[in-house]
Amino acid sequence: MSTAVQPRKAAPPKPQSRLRSSIGLKIVMAVSGILLVGFIIAHMAGNLHVFEGREEMNAYAHGLRTFGEPLLPHESLLWVMRIGLIAAVAAHIWSAIVLTHRAIHARPVRYASKKPAKGESRHAVATMRWGAVVIVLFVIWHLLDLTWRTVNPVKDVPDAYGAVVATFDPSRWPVTVFYLLALVALGFHLRHGVWSAVQTIAGPNTAWRGRTQAIALGLAVIVVAGFAIVPLAVTFGLVS
Repeated sequence: MSTAVQPRKAAPPKPQSRLRSSIGLKIVMAVSGILLVGFIIAHMAGNLHVFEGREEMNAYAHGLRTFGEPLLPHESLLWVMRIGLIAAVAAHIWSAIVLTHRAIHARPVRYASKKPAKGESRHAVATMRWGAVVIVLFVIWHLLDLTWRTVNPVKDVPDAYGAVVATFDPSRWPVTVFYLLALVALGFHLRHGVWSAVQTIAGPNTAWRGRTQAIALGLAVIVVAGFAIVPLAVTFGLVS
């Protein structure tokens, strides 16, 4: 008497969580990117206090460190911002890496011709990836220079004004050039990133496409100009 061997049924694939799905990752990237844009705008506005003079700039920096005292610990606001910023950056980079890895493995052979979506540059992907590398390198230098003062001539932490003037002194022109190049990379990243974030969250609504492109471009120009005006003003002696 023989017994037929029944083939084992393959286990059903585990359902993928919404967070780890491609749509979920795109939403994570969009939301974290919007949070980062908010921080960038706030940081840009803070930098512009340098035009009010040493006392006003240092008072602004002192207020960030002592916000909520004595009810809250020293630098509590700064640490909340730092932790939130680190979390947003980590989520943004993680989602970008996973999505890039999936895109490469989903289509190992490149298309012979790929027409970009309306409003998207043909080189947008390369610009976003290499621009992100430049931005990360700049952030590391920025922390060493103006946050920890490791490479800044001014070691006195309360003197934020002096640190800004020292870092963009004409004798340190390579730092200024690197800063401006990083701003150009940031501008391209913002222009495409804001447009993509709106497309992800609101959907590819053609009625909003033109407005979104204009808003993204305008925001990128404002941010780049708002940050660039400080090193240029120091370099040309308008702020000293």
